[in-house]
Amino acid sequence: MAVVADIKRGLRKAFRRTQDATSEKLKKQVRDFWDRQSCDTQVTDAVKFSREYFDQIESFRYIDQSFIHAFAQFTRYRGKRALEVGFGAGTDFIQWLRAGAIASGIDLTQEALDNLTRRIEAYHLPQPEKIAVADAENLPFANDSFDLAYSFGVLHHSPDTEQAIRELVRVVSPGGDIKIMLYNRHSIYAFNVWAKHALAGGRPWKSLRWALWNHVESLGTKGYTRGELRHMLSRLPLGQVRVRTELPTGEYMCASAIKPLNWLYRATIRLAGHRPAYPATGYNRALMDKYKPCGGAIEFSGNPLGFFHCISARKAGPGPCVAETGALD
Repeated sequence: MAVVADIKRGLRKAFRRTQDATSEKLKKQVRDFWDRQSCDTQVTDAVKFSREYFDQIESFRYIDQSFIHAFAQFTRYRGKRALEVGFGAGTDFIQWLRAGAIASGIDLTQEALDNLTRRIEAYHLPQPEKIAVADAENLPFANDSFDLAYSFGVLHHSPDTEQAIRELVRVVSPGGDIKIMLYNRHSIYAFNVWAKHALAGGRPWKSLRWALWNHVESLGTKGYTRGELRHMLSRLPLGQVRVRTELPTGEYMCASAIKPLNWLYRATIRLAGHRPAYPATGYNRALMDKYKPCGGAIEFSGNPLGFFHCISARKAGPGPCVAETGALD
């Protein structure tokens, strides 16, 4: 029996080593992709790092994703410690500085750090508390360090997304806020990618998961259904969890990959509409009782066919809960 146990332990160790090697290889591919071009920098043809370059990036982002300000609520964090994980070109990060937050941030790439550093200089903004190249799955910060951890459109690129979310929760103080955007696999955008690369490519058996993994931004991009979010988030010490699924402007304006279906593409989005929040009943009761959260259920709202799941939560902890007034209601 001892021999069998030793063999099992050896196999488990070998499996973990294989997993780790695969994860690191994918992480390198993700890093290489974003090191070539930070998010949204493709929309400008201005001189790199010029004021015009940064102005055009910011204008595009907040026209296409006009809900970001309502989701992030930058001005609420004046004088508070805010961490952004995956700051990219720095468009959201400089809003924390403008709002008077004590801001820190990390990104996987040197290209992003260069963009942010030059952007702060271009606008003569206050210096952040700390910015660095680092891994979202292993944040270089102590437990309970921040009032807010924010990550918009980043963690679905990390090989172990759930570990990255756990890290955000770890570094936030009890009662602090976590705001994350993850892609929605059951979205009209994901279907459009699938139609272009699977259906039109003669491979209709390929899945939406495959389409996102191989054909959206860096290799390994993931999208999550509402059920998967419920399962993942319910295992964390979080309360007041709300998920609003948003539809970017460009997502509605883009034509379908199969042009005769354009009318159906847009009609489907319109028919999905914006639905009122509803409670998700599945959550870890024992964990919630242990951490005394502000509320166990997860509320979903917004357009279910949108591509952006905007997740807002509060880290559970002792003391009374303060109701949040924001755009996610």
